[in-house]
Amino acid sequence: TLTREYRQVLQSLDEARALRDAEDEDMRSLAEAEIEELLPRSEALERRIKSMLLPGDKRDERNVIMEIRAGTGGDEAALFAADLFRMYSRYAEARRWEIDLLSESDIGIGGYKEVIFMVKGKGAFSRLKYESGVHRVQRVPVTESSGRIHTSTATVAVLAEVDEVEVDIPESDIRVDVYRSSGAGGQNVQKNSTAVRITHLPTGLVVACQDERSQLQNKLRALSILRARLYEIEEEKRRNEMEQSRRSQVGSGERSEKIRTYNYPQSRVTDHRINVSTYNLAGFMQGYLLDDFIDELSTRDEADRLSSVGEEEEE
Repeated sequence: TLTREYRQVLQSLDEARALRDAEDEDMRSLAEAEIEELLPRSEALERRIKSMLLPGDKRDERNVIMEIRAGTGGDEAALFAADLFRMYSRYAEARRWEIDLLSESDIGIGGYKEVIFMVKGKGAFSRLKYESGVHRVQRVPVTESSGRIHTSTATVAVLAEVDEVEVDIPESDIRVDVYRSSGAGGQNVQKNSTAVRITHLPTGLVVACQDERSQLQNKLRALSILRARLYEIEEEKRRNEMEQSRRSQVGSGERSEKIRTYNYPQSRVTDHRINVSTYNLAGFMQGYLLDDFIDELSTRDEADRLSSVGEEEEE
């Protein structure tokens, strides 16, 4: 096992250190060479053992509810929100995950004021949790005639799907309003009031769903989103209590935090948490290169948590 190997390496290190003071010069040289070889091995084994002892995130294997909202920048921000939705859809498709659209509010020219969707697949949360935050785009909007570069933003929230057992929402805590779905007109207009808006009275959170054909389906979807949001609020409280003033180097995942810039004139994507860039923006927006950033974010996150464990041990 790993611990047995670690003990053996430590024992060999102790023996080599004892021989470092030997009178025989050849013996001393051999001891120094052995120490040089064993030290990196012992450090690597120690990191692996600590890594195994780190508490895992119980949400990692869950499905994900992602919310993308246009920020500053008007129509251009809404078009960027749609670009991000396509990027995550392609990334999910490449991993054979399923995308399920829960709610959308479009602007009619291919952009979204807001789009909420579920990503179903093994380990979805473990990969996508690093996407929470403000995404910034720098480019010339299609509506800009003078060729001036604009800066717009979209906000991404990543929530783990939770079930009714974990977050119980009493009926007395919610107000349910039903209304007629807004369609494109003609045949598409719903004659029945199937859209549902749920207001969570204790927190003031509001969730609306209108994409399903029945009132019941829309209510179930809205409750699913509400549960995920309430769970995330509790998780954030718990994390803050555990970490106190400490913040992970890869970012807290707060929605106000600018995490990434997409610069179209330079074909560059930069993740500000890890200070890593790629100059293949087109490939990144196809979802191909997202894993490179996620792998680095995951590695840095683990390293930061390991150093936190080390600090606690010293205290």
